Amino acid sequence: MSKVIKILGLGAGDINQLPLGLYRMLLKKTGTIFARTIEHPVVRELQEEGVQFTSFDHLYEASEDFSSVYEAIVKELVEQAAQEEVLYAVPGHPMLAEATTQLLLNREDVTVEILGGQSYLDDMFRVLKIDPIDGFQFLDATSVSREEINYRHHLIFCQVYDTFRASDLKLLLLEDLPADFEVTVVEAAGTTNEQVTTVPLEDLDRTVSLSNLTSVYVPPAPTELLNHQFANLRDVMRTLRGPNGCPWDREQTHESIRRYLIEETYELIDAINAEDDENIIEELGDVLLQVMLHSQIGEDDGYFSIDDVIQTVTEKMIYRHPHVFGTGEAETISDVDANWEALKEAEKSERESILEGIPESLPALLRAFKLQKKARKVGFNWDNAEDIWKKLDEELAEFKDALAEENLEEIEAELGDVLFVLVNLAIQYKVNPEFGLTTTNEKFIRRFQYVEEKLQEQHIKIKDASLKEMDAFWDEAKQKERN
Repeated sequence: MSKVIKILGLGAGDINQLPLGLYRMLLKKTGTIFARTIEHPVVRELQEEGVQFTSFDHLYEASEDFSSVYEAIVKELVEQAAQEEVLYAVPGHPMLAEATTQLLLNREDVTVEILGGQSYLDDMFRVLKIDPIDGFQFLDATSVSREEINYRHHLIFCQVYDTFRASDLKLLLLEDLPADFEVTVVEAAGTTNEQVTTVPLEDLDRTVSLSNLTSVYVPPAPTELLNHQFANLRDVMRTLRGPNGCPWDREQTHESIRRYLIEETYELIDAINAEDDENIIEELGDVLLQVMLHSQIGEDDGYFSIDDVIQTVTEKMIYRHPHVFGTGEAETISDVDANWEALKEAEKSERESILEGIPESLPALLRAFKLQKKARKVGFNWDNAEDIWKKLDEELAEFKDALAEENLEEIEAELGDVLFVLVNLAIQYKVNPEFGLTTTNEKFIRRFQYVEEKLQEQHIKIKDASLKEMDAFWDEAKQKERN
């Protein structure tokens, strides 16, 4: 016996919206008609005319989440369909915001027929006086996420059935919209009980009555309220590089602006070192600006866009985190590091040297650090720290010999060898030499500026001060730091 379930839409809430054919079908049906919920005006009116319904309202009370309710409803309907043809009534239209319809349609063991029913969206568009062709989103307030919402469109949120749900929706919207932004609450659209109330967003859960026939409309937000969203930044970059944009921005190339990325990165590092959150925000924005400008240049030249950049890094992160997005395992940070390196090696398997991939434009100290770390991974390193110290003594001696010969080219080369061994020592003792030298630079600045201040207090110009005077204040600065 073929299992047949006919899903009938009851409309928005007024029995006059019910097509005559469906109305007659309901009246003629012998036995029980299943209804997702009895809390619907059309159901109550049909009950008065003698139509019998069995609802699933009890499942809502017994389940912890809606998905469990919908699964339970479908299970019971399919079991009933094994015995007889089932007529299942749902609010509105069966294909609009009706999860049980989709679950039934996805099953292969049952035949589903959709019998229509007016969607309440038609009345919503009439009440709100909007045309969905301008851009429209219909969202479920019980499961919507911030990433789904496009504030440039007309937004209608259904399932705002109580104060708790309205409060959750309000908090979600307040992440992007101001508290005084006006939203419209529509109750029982298309029925004799239709009510329309416009309130500030902050009052969404305070001043209106809510029911299972309540929806919330959010009009398109003005562009200036969306400057925190990625789409607006992209539009700004396109405009700046467009025909009516900025002459300077239009003329830039990857080569002409590459130095700015380095400068902005260093300014960001300064802000991080200063633990200055506001400045970190600004400097991160400057770095992002460089990424966006390079991407827009790529798009204008027809080679790539910011979409390619985002896709590449997203896929890379998913690929390199199989313990999060796949079947891999990593219990410790060491496990993560090992997996990461193994995957990176697999990606770079076509490289002829393990030293490939280290940027040539890195500062020399940082590049030396990365070169030696890579060499260490394949065992190219001294066995212990004592051997490195011996090598340092050897290089210092060669440096002194070069100084004695007064050969500038040889002096630079030997000094480089000394610094290279010092980097190896730093790695041996798990110290980042770049950070170490940065700390020393800052320490030097603090102490030297203290010397300048003290000399100024004594009305001594620094160029006239003796080394003995400067050393005395330098030692005083050191002592102050120790204390």
